[in-house]
Amino acid sequence: MSEETTSILFSDLGLSAPLLRAVEELGYEAPSPIQAQSIPPLLEGKDVLGTAQTGTGKTGAFALPLLSRIDLNLRAPQLLVLAPTRELAIQVAEAMQTYARYLPDFHVLPIYGGQAMEPQLRGLKLGVHVVVGTPGRIQDHLKRGTLKLNQLQAVVLDEADEMLRMGFIDDVDDILSKTPANRQVALFSATMPEQIRRIAQRHLRSPVEISIKSSTSTVKAINQRYWPVSGMHKLDALTRILEVESFDAVIIFVRTKIATTELAEKLEARGYAAAPLNGDMNQALREKAIDRLKRGSLDIVIATDVAARGLDVPRISHVINYDIPLDTESYVHRVGRTGRAGRSGEAILFVAPREKRMLGAIERATGQLITPMRLPSQTDIADKRSADFKNQISEAMEAQELGFFETLIEQYQSEHDVGLAEIAAALAYMAQKDRPLLPAEVPESPSHAFSDRGGNDRPRRDDSRRDEPRSRRDDDVTRTKYRIEIGRDQGVAPKNIVGALANEAGIDSKYIGAIRIFDQYSTVDLPEGMPPEVFTQLKRLHVLGVPLNISEAGPSDGGETSSPSSRPPARKFAPRGGNDSFGGKPRRPKPRS
Repeated sequence: MSEETTSILFSDLGLSAPLLRAVEELGYEAPSPIQAQSIPPLLEGKDVLGTAQTGTGKTGAFALPLLSRIDLNLRAPQLLVLAPTRELAIQVAEAMQTYARYLPDFHVLPIYGGQAMEPQLRGLKLGVHVVVGTPGRIQDHLKRGTLKLNQLQAVVLDEADEMLRMGFIDDVDDILSKTPANRQVALFSATMPEQIRRIAQRHLRSPVEISIKSSTSTVKAINQRYWPVSGMHKLDALTRILEVESFDAVIIFVRTKIATTELAEKLEARGYAAAPLNGDMNQALREKAIDRLKRGSLDIVIATDVAARGLDVPRISHVINYDIPLDTESYVHRVGRTGRAGRSGEAILFVAPREKRMLGAIERATGQLITPMRLPSQTDIADKRSADFKNQISEAMEAQELGFFETLIEQYQSEHDVGLAEIAAALAYMAQKDRPLLPAEVPESPSHAFSDRGGNDRPRRDDSRRDEPRSRRDDDVTRTKYRIEIGRDQGVAPKNIVGALANEAGIDSKYIGAIRIFDQYSTVDLPEGMPPEVFTQLKRLHVLGVPLNISEAGPSDGGETSSPSSRPPARKFAPRGGNDSFGGKPRRPKPRS
């Protein structure tokens, strides 16, 4: 990413006000190179032929400008996105919904093989603005006449070379031939084999060609690790890492400007010398923070990508990606803040389950393996604190004149008839009572079921827990049954619901009770006393592109309060088809694409 490219802000690109508002709330300050070069021509209605790797921000590159041109009063497909896999189709649809959060009555529908036809037919009949689908299932709907393309304004081919590899390229060619002659086309591909280029020549009109070359390597001296985010609060995990890592100075990257201030305040409250660095700070404050970091009076800076641009402080030994970057270029630039001037460096990346795709993209772009790391235990923290304390004793003995204190201790020993070991232990306690050498293990309580804000320290779901026996989950919690408007007909599985509740609403997965999947709806048991802001967040959630529309379950839904003593065994009361609370598999047709 060049300095010229990153000097552009989203506000410079001419996006519509609702989309710009959503982008700002998401904390995206500057567009990635593919976004900066693709958005203007797509806004102008031009065709685009882009070469860029996965993880460079392609979804935003086509979604933001093409959503800006949607006619919300016309309930017909105006934008068609073709994706090679259903996972990518769902991901793109979710991103579209997020970007369009301030577009009134906007509807996007993911269509893919392996999902029942009925919900797709119902969605198309109700009317949608955007369809995101795999080529095989799109072809099915075109043959049935259930998908009409006569109002189509634009078509996007995402990861075209992957569609070629999977044998979909003939379907893609056929679909494009059935679109209106005046529609706009954007084709993105990591590589540009001859068959893809022939498709482009046949269906694109004088396209603007864009080629983004990802960085292929990072500084070799940087040791790169990642922590798979689980049920623990990210802030608690960060604190453990800072406790055990031997660092000189650290730069912690977050996604939003407000998160820099919030995280800095929380770290300061835990005894760390930390300060924010964001685009809202004036130049004088920014220079002051950087100067303190250089001089050693400040050890930790929490920054956004834009604010850290050009930051060169040799004593930065660690870069921590508290929020995963939005593209691989940003990752390369982030970790490049360490390992300078011939020094080694450490880079740590927090990766939630739904972010593993980006982890793979980063590894492919950099050509380096990022190794998983074990979160430090309480024993590790105690050992590190004890070792630091012993070092402080040795340094004091070597550097200080201690004669007066020796005399004072001898006097105390004589007056009180106690041993030197007891006196030393008392002095050690006095010196460390604000930072105990044996930190207490603080168990999570039911009050932690909901995060204190929708920020970056929300608990995340650990995929490894999803099949965990109920006896190992927190059953000492009274729960209420809620109804959500998505069921077996939409192809939903318990893991989809758990992932949305944990990742988006900040509910620790161990406090999510029984989930029952019915044809048209599902029920889920959640802790009593749900904070209003969490319930509001839940009402806005989408799973598989379908709004949850959560409400307290009524008697016909089995809406009794579930308590530790009264909750029935999930499998005994599971609906037909075997979908019990965790581990059940939804009935799905064999996937086609």
